[in-house]
Formats: sequence, C-alpha cells, structure tokens
Amino acid sequence: MPRDLILGTAGHIDHGKTSLVKALTGIDCDRLPEEKARGITIDIGFAHLDLGEYRLGIVDVPGHERFVKNMLAGATGIDLALLVVAADDSVMPQTREHLEILKLLGLRHGLVALTKSDLVDDTTREVVVLEVRELVSGSFLADAPIIPTSAQTGAGLGELKAALADVCGKVAGRDGAEWARLPIDRAFVVQGAGTVVTGSLTSGSVAVGDELDWHKGDGEVERVRVRGLNNHGHPAAEVHRGQRAAVNLAGVPHEQVRRGQELASPGYLVPSKVITARLTSSSEVRRPIKHRLPARLHVGTAEVMATVSLLDCDHVDPGQWGLAQLFLDDPVTCVWGQPFVLRDSSAEHTLGGGQVLQPVAVKIRRRHVVSLEQIERLWDPAAEPRALAAAWFAGYHGFTPEDLIRGAGVPPRATESLVTTLLGAGHLVELILPPHRRLLLHSDRVSELEDQILRTLAVLHEQNPLVTTHDRQKALARLDFVGDDQLLQAVTDRLVRAKRVVGDARRIARADFKPKLSANQRKLKDKIVEAHAAAGFQPPEPRDFANQAGGNAAALGDIFEVAVAEGFLVKVSDDVYLHVDTDAAMRQKVADRLKTGPGTTVAEIRDLLGTTRKYAVPICEYLDRIGLTKRDGDLRVLAAPG
Repeated sequence: MPRDLILGTAGHIDHGKTSLVKALTGIDCDRLPEEKARGITIDIGFAHLDLGEYRLGIVDVPGHERFVKNMLAGATGIDLALLVVAADDSVMPQTREHLEILKLLGLRHGLVALTKSDLVDDTTREVVVLEVRELVSGSFLADAPIIPTSAQTGAGLGELKAALADVCGKVAGRDGAEWARLPIDRAFVVQGAGTVVTGSLTSGSVAVGDELDWHKGDGEVERVRVRGLNNHGHPAAEVHRGQRAAVNLAGVPHEQVRRGQELASPGYLVPSKVITARLTSSSEVRRPIKHRLPARLHVGTAEVMATVSLLDCDHVDPGQWGLAQLFLDDPVTCVWGQPFVLRDSSAEHTLGGGQVLQPVAVKIRRRHVVSLEQIERLWDPAAEPRALAAAWFAGYHGFTPEDLIRGAGVPPRATESLVTTLLGAGHLVELILPPHRRLLLHSDRVSELEDQILRTLAVLHEQNPLVTTHDRQKALARLDFVGDDQLLQAVTDRLVRAKRVVGDARRIARADFKPKLSANQRKLKDKIVEAHAAAGFQPPEPRDFANQAGGNAAALGDIFEVAVAEGFLVKVSDDVYLHVDTDAAMRQKVADRLKTGPGTTVAEIRDLLGTTRKYAVPICEYLDRIGLTKRDGDLRVLAAPG
C-alpha cells in the first residue's frame, strides 16, 4: 500500500503556488468565485498527487499577508512543506513569514520550488538561488534541494516529483494505534447527504459508522456518527492518518459547524481555556514577547484570542524560548507536543510559537520553582519523566492512562505497561475507591495527604493527651483538603496497613502516640467503666468517684473523656454517662416500644428502662439529640419510623 502524507505549500502571494500545484496534479485549488475573479488564493485549497510509493494530499495555502490565518489553518497536520519562491521576484515578506511559521510548527522535511524560472536568465536564477539559500540557512530547509520549475512550460516538474518522493522517504512513521483526530478546516452541505466536514487526519483512523466526539469550540462536546467518508473525491470505507478526508456527519446542522472545531475518538480531547507551553519568540520580529501580552493563538485550525503569562521570565527575546501559560477567551482542544503559532492582536505579525506541554491546565504561580521543574520534565524526550510530571500536575484528582496519551504524549499501546512500571518503582500509587473505582496518583501527592493526616492526628494528640484514639471522620474533616472523602479514607487505610496509624473504621490514632494516663489514672478509668457497666440505666455521677480519685480528682473530667473517646462510655449529659452496651440496649428498647405504639411519655420511658426521672429526662433529651426520637407534645415518637 502507498504511504499517505500531507504536503503543504508556502510562499509569497503571486509566486505561483496554485499554478504549480495545478501543473503537478491537474487540479485547480482556487475554488471560490472571488479567487477566480481576483486571480489570487484567498482560502486553502486541496489536491492530491500519486508518486507511486507515496500518495500526497496537498494543501495549497494563500500567500497574501491578510490571509495568513488561513495559511495557518491549512498548515495543520502537514508532514512536509514545499516552499515556493518566484525566480522573477525572489524572497519577499510572506516568504520569510511563511518559513518562520513552518519552523515554529516544527516541520522537519521539505524542499524549495523556484517557480517562473522560464522568465529569468541564468544569472538571475543563480542569484535568486543564493538568496534562498541565505534565507533557509539554519532551518529545516538548509540542505533541501531547490528545484527550478515552470508551470507554463512544464520544466522541472519531473525533477520536482522525484525530489518530493525522496523527501517523503525521510519522513518518520507514526504510531498506527493513535486515537483518531481531525481538525475541521471546511464544512458544506451535499444535497441528499447533509453536512460534510473536511480536514487532514492528524492521527488514528476513522471508518464509516464510527462514533466521534464533535468539539464545538465553545467547550461543548457532542457525540456524532460518521455516515460516509470520501478521500479526494472517492468514497472510502476508512481513512487514516496522513489522508485528507471528507466526513459526512449524521444529524449535524451545517450552520453549527465552523473551522477550528474538531472530530476525535471519544474521550481523547478535552477543551480547555488554559494551556501551558514552551514558547519561542520569532527571530523575524525584532521585539520580545512580554508578560501579559495579548495575542492570537493559532492551534490546529482554530484561532483564539489569548493572554500570555510568562512563568519563568518577564520577556522572551527574539530567537529565545521560555515557559508560559496561555489564557484563552474560548476553549481549544490540543494535545501534548502539538505546535502552535502566536500572532499579534491586530493579526499583522507572527510573534512566535511553540509546543503545548499541558493541553488542559490550571493557573500556575509565576516563578514557582517546584512547578517549573515539573513543567520542564514535560519536555523530556523520554516518556517516563513526562508521565510522572503529568501525574504530579493531576494532583489529588488522579489521572487515567488515557490522560497520559493526551497530556504527556505517551503512545496508546505503551500506557498500561508504563503505568505498571511506575507502580512497581513506587513512583505512582494505585488506590481502589468504592465501589470499584481505580485511582492513580503520583506518590508525592499520596505522601502529602499522609503527612497531613499524621500532622492532624499529632495536633489532636497534643490537645488531648489522655485520649488514645479520635473519631476518624472528625479528624479527617480537619485537614486542609477539599476533594473526594473516599480518597482520604483510602489513604488513611493505607496508613493503617503500613502501621503508621492504628484504629478501625470509627476511630484512629498515630501508631507512635502513647496516652499520658498514669498507672493510677488508668486503674481509675477501668473502675469507672466497670461501675457504669454494672449500673445499667442508673449510672454513678463523675463526682461519685472523687473519693476514689485521690490525687487524680482534678483529672476526673479528662478520664471520663478518655473513656468516651476509647468507646467505653457514651456522654448523655454533663453528669450522666452510660456504658456503650447499655446505650445500645436503651436505643433498641425505645425503638421497639415506639414501633408498636403511637408514642410514649418520659414516665413510660422511665419505667421501660427501670430508672428514675433523674436519668429519664436527660436520656430522653439525648435520644432527641441523636435523632432517634422527637417530641410531639408530651410524647416521644420515632424521628425516622422504620
């Protein structure tokens, strides 16, 4: 099977890009009436060229400075570039700007066509070649062939095709298992078929019947079905990366489709109004990119107003790079490593460009050393450091293997094995949250939560030196953490398994905490608990133990609280405590009685429990307080029947 690649043209207006494409392919890319009337290319056009071993989808772009945004939309997803320079005009402003854009977009392969060579003599042609060589020096076209051509006479076309085939052989292959993605560059209606969108498939493949996410550019995502496919005028059952595709979408209103939207495999892309990037200032514009600069972001086929927030400096000088966040007026969809271009707010100059490091980001504090170190890891050539950095930025929300595809450039087929490796090395932690939810976290984030839990317990132990354990839910509620309570519980369980925390589902303590009860105080506590267990519903009052306390009389209140905290006693009122077993029996007796009658009085509860009014009144108030009963006049009824 021939290999499919996308070729993009570039160059100044009236240098013969469209004429050259027509001479090569027989296809006129100027389709608009205005283009025909004015004799200039306004919007992107498309053609295709069969080179035997390779099939090129050609995107012809406008050269006029007013239509650079259209040129940028057409440059999305191209594999190689054909820079066009007219021999009778030589290097012109848009020749320079288009080359700078191709460099900013990370192009690595291409060649130069010297058009209109039949209109100049040999000496002029040689001078122009020297000027072109000077222009492309230091760029990806530095050693590229410069082929003299003429669309009128056909001179050089054979040599150009041969040179194109040679360059195609140098373009690196891509992972065929990538998820599908198609930035939309055009939309129209076909009678009897409905809405059709076109674009260059930048990854994966799409087949008839597939369901895709339609990213509308306003943050909304809608699931749509592929009704039909077309590749360069021919119906297709499937299209893949490197091909131009026309996609017939079922049930999509044409008026809602526009350039800049995207189609993608479900769950692949996530719209965001903040992205983090490695930003390079254009060497062609002799002014730096400054912090808080307003600009136009061109990414994919989208154009969005943005504000530049420089993270590690105050300005990026021409030819230099820095780390930045772009705050957007409207959400965009992009992936790790995706190139972009920045133009000034008036759309007159190309300011710079770069590569996306975080396609979905939150605001990062400027000059925050730890965050900057993690961002720099996102530019590491190895997948493992990038994956760990993406996991670190995911914070307490965790991440999925799919997030690593979008946010760290990890190939889809490598994600699970990479996660397994990082789990085995202890760099990642896997937690299972109820009912069966898998949560992956960076080990640093888990350590942060563990430290918070241990510090919180240390404070509680310091404040309550006689309390051996604390209510688990109340302790965790004191943490400086806003998020999933299930995560806190899972991390606490992890600490219990590691024997750094002791306890159960109700109460916890630091494993290294030792209550400060003296031996005499603990003996007194045991006597108090035994006395309450024997007393049933007529328990002794704290002051009744004053004589037994001796020198510990002042600590009686704390000792009772220790007994409560340890789960032996239940506090009914300031002077009334019940043994925990007595409390459970009381609740059951009262609930059973109230289930069989319309209600009961305090006196009846007194008789039911075999106690006195002295205890019955605080007990009834306690039952109201815990939500077992509620008052209805002089009666108590079940607060929640059944």
